[in-house]
Amino acid sequence: MARAATTSDAFNAIAEPQRRDILVLLRTGERPVTDVAQVLGMSQSQASKHLRVLREVGLVRVRGAGKQRLYGLDARGLRPVHEWTGGFERFWNERFDRLDAYVQDLEQARQEE
Repeated sequence: MARAATTSDAFNAIAEPQRRDILVLLRTGERPVTDVAQVLGMSQSQASKHLRVLREVGLVRVRGAGKQRLYGLDARGLRPVHEWTGGFERFWNERFDRLDAYVQDLEQARQEE
């Protein structure tokens, strides 16, 4: 099965570690591409390409501010990722709850000895 284009959905877009770094950076607020590039140690053209992909899948918004274009996080695009990972969160919470109950049973058994 052919892999979807990087710009087709949030899952493929965030598969790239540098794009995840950009999203983390943009959590603190809007930034121009030059700041993104400088903070993350990449060229401006690399940062622009990553920001374009993130914008196309709806994870980043852009607005003009004078001569600059400011990029900001649009976390609504992460909803499908959040919903998908939520199933795993429930899975692990159930496992940890069972582990906690087991440990408590062991402790109680040890105290009764």
